Amino acid sequence: MATTTLTQNAPVTTKSKPVSQRLMSIDVYRGLAVAGMILVDNPGSDDLAYRPIKHCEWNGWTTADLIFPSFLFLVGVSMAMSFAARLRRGESRAKIFAHVVQRSLLLIAIGFLTNASPILGIDWHAFRFYGVTQRIALCYLAAAILVLWSNWRGQLIALIACLAGYWAILRFVPVPGLGVPGHDIPFMDPQRNLVAWLDRKLMMGHLYNEVRDPEGLISTIPAIGTTLMGLLTGEWLRSQASQRTKVLRMAGVGILGLAAGPVWDRWFPINKNLWTSSFALLTGGFALVFLALLYWAIEIKNWRRAWTMPFLVFGMNAIVGYVADSLVYGPGYTFTVKSANGATINWHEAAQAWLVSRGLGAANASLVYSIGAVLLCWTLLWLLWRKRIFLKI
Repeated sequence: MATTTLTQNAPVTTKSKPVSQRLMSIDVYRGLAVAGMILVDNPGSDDLAYRPIKHCEWNGWTTADLIFPSFLFLVGVSMAMSFAARLRRGESRAKIFAHVVQRSLLLIAIGFLTNASPILGIDWHAFRFYGVTQRIALCYLAAAILVLWSNWRGQLIALIACLAGYWAILRFVPVPGLGVPGHDIPFMDPQRNLVAWLDRKLMMGHLYNEVRDPEGLISTIPAIGTTLMGLLTGEWLRSQASQRTKVLRMAGVGILGLAAGPVWDRWFPINKNLWTSSFALLTGGFALVFLALLYWAIEIKNWRRAWTMPFLVFGMNAIVGYVADSLVYGPGYTFTVKSANGATINWHEAAQAWLVSRGLGAANASLVYSIGAVLLCWTLLWLLWRKRIFLKI
């Protein structure tokens, strides 16, 4: 647990900020991502919610699919800055890496705990071991090795290897018992692909979609690539270039990513479930452009008054926000009540039915439920915010 005082009215400057200074634009972006995560995770209706806040079922993408990559991208940005500060203070690489291992294990433990929430009614024979914070932990661990024992060139090479190597694995490595993708079986078939095959071998009965998992083992490779995009961005933000130059170059590279993803989509479809390399380029491009916009507005133009506070409440307590999301999501999908016709339905289904009965359409009712979940979680985090309590691991 740590307490931090925010300075929201820093003087405007066109020069590069000291590399040790915390960038509010990063915290605001993280807060937006947390709010988006809660919104998407808690629809009143899984099927009838507005399409932009539903994940794409297979190939393609929606706005909701930009959220998790944004988290990983920001992990990389934050690592570049915090590790550099710790090295300047004289901490050894071995000590920092020991802390990385500790934090990774804690993230995995948090993932296990949230997968088990609520505790009542958990079927331990079908317990899910994969998850969001588990993937963040693995990406953080891999990226940390590159931060501590390589330079930006090594990190760039690793990024290219992650994206090109992952494409080669899925395109050319035979799926045991099924054959070569694109020759013996359709390329990127939902069930008949190497990612799903290995996850079934390792975790059958413990997967999110029964026969595959969106946070599977092999698909962590390109997710590491997303983290490395953030890492390289963080290194750039640490440079002595002017703020204007930083914004222009982030936006320029981001636009290239936004263009390259759809181009590669022709041969390697954009797909969040498999975290394809085209998906990594598209979402990494978005993250760069969006961070450039926030950096320009907050760090250069100094627009950082009342509008930033709601997002900072989430962004500076992101791990608490993730746990709060699970505390809303778990009961909503697990605990049940009797409907008017005597049927047993989940809490979120009951709330959806009540909202629809009040004259809201199904999509609007689902959105109201999602917004309610965001506001509930925000209120819980605001209680910490007003006490200046920011929980870290």
